[in-house]
Amino acid sequence: MPSKEYDVIIVGGGITGAATARDCALRSLSTLLIERGDICDGASGRNHGLLHSGARYAVTDREGAEECIRENRILRRIASNCVEPTEGLFISLPEDGLDYQANFIKKCQEAGIDAQAMDPAEALRLEPAINPRIIGAVKVPDASVDPFRLVDAHILDAQRHGADIMKFTAVASLVKENGRVVGVKTAAGELIRGREVVLAAGIWTAGLAREAGVNIGMMPSKGALIIFGHRIANMVINRCRKPANADILVPGDVVSVLGTTSDKVPIDTCDDMRATPAEVDLLLREGEQLVPSLAKTRIIRAYAGVRPLVVADPAGDGRNVSRGIVLLDHEERDGVPGLITITGGKLTTARLMAEMATDLVCKKLGSTAVCKTAQLPLPGSEGRKPRFEDPFVERAAIGRHGTEVSRMDFEKGGEILCECEHVTRAEIAYAVENFGVRNISDLRRHTRIGMGTCQGSFCIRSVAAALAEILAPDAAAAAKLADEFVNQYRQERWKGITPVLWGDTLREAEYMQKVNGNEI
Repeated sequence: MPSKEYDVIIVGGGITGAATARDCALRSLSTLLIERGDICDGASGRNHGLLHSGARYAVTDREGAEECIRENRILRRIASNCVEPTEGLFISLPEDGLDYQANFIKKCQEAGIDAQAMDPAEALRLEPAINPRIIGAVKVPDASVDPFRLVDAHILDAQRHGADIMKFTAVASLVKENGRVVGVKTAAGELIRGREVVLAAGIWTAGLAREAGVNIGMMPSKGALIIFGHRIANMVINRCRKPANADILVPGDVVSVLGTTSDKVPIDTCDDMRATPAEVDLLLREGEQLVPSLAKTRIIRAYAGVRPLVVADPAGDGRNVSRGIVLLDHEERDGVPGLITITGGKLTTARLMAEMATDLVCKKLGSTAVCKTAQLPLPGSEGRKPRFEDPFVERAAIGRHGTEVSRMDFEKGGEILCECEHVTRAEIAYAVENFGVRNISDLRRHTRIGMGTCQGSFCIRSVAAALAEILAPDAAAAAKLADEFVNQYRQERWKGITPVLWGDTLREAEYMQKVNGNEI
């Protein structure tokens, strides 16, 4: 893989890298995206899944708020299958007062965000689970977005427009000739040449840039979150106050996500990020002020991601941190041609970040191609979803893949293998064909197998057998796939379960171990 020289090599398979690959491919640039793990394996897969309306930033960052509301409207249109238009509520408690709410509404409206005050009684009627002590409420156009589906859709479109995708391929270094970055060298020692290299690897961008003699001051900001076992509210619930810990609850699919914290952490801890019992206690203590029933709601697991914040002084106290979009032309900034960095921003603004990065790539390459990503729908979101005579088997797949279900053969593969998420053999075959799935952990990100109520306890052996039939049809392959997942589960999934092991969660974990013969 492959000997040709690319117009652009993009390092990083999260939402920013995937969106940039799509934009480059749509502009007819020969494009390679290279990712050290699986797609959406980093911070893009470790967030609360909020499609920002911009309201959260309206008081402190008008530019960021305006970017969010514009991109919110675009994504609702081009990625409708990935977005659930839940809308959002910002609620005020007695200790918050109403002065902040009044300024909040004013700033939202100045940024073009439709923020409407609501009578507290009406808010409680819409969302009975919220704290009954509320003294104010504001409705805003927040939404829920599935980051895995969103990244998958971008990858599919990039591939279908000619981009190459290399997963599980770590970049060891950037290659320079006569002071210019001319490509990347993989951990296996392979040189891949590109006329421009775009770094879109989140917090790991700084380390890659150093390989080319470029310094990017970055501060890792850890955010811990909790997943609850069902939808507690149908709208995004926010606290109407200056942003703080545990002030947002986001519904997604059949679960709810509470977040988040914000703590500076050492950069050498970013490859093994985990939520701690202290962070879980903090999230629950504060989250109960939003929705009191969180105290008694089943917790599936906790997890943590890392925000790639750009700072003037990484050793500082964080007061000079930018959470906006950062586009760096290293030829202009550092005298290193052939290298571009795109970082910062949010999941909501990734399309805009990609447009900015691709505009710069085109300028460097002398291309006049214009961006079309705001107009063209992503795979799965084109037109109406298909209808089936008996939609039971296909319904969950339609929810995950939209119009892409027309590519799945339910007549031959209609057997449901994962009861929690209703994943069929046909959907597994689709994931293998379109995303290069090679094990169950990969499959989880693309189909939600192992992410449901039983966390993979009851379906892993049958899923492994089906996946083995597609990849390498022999019994030994099935056993190996199952064992790989169990080992990965011990290392990664239990990392998120350990800090919430008490009460019913502990009893359920012990039961799952018993069901699986103490394998998980």
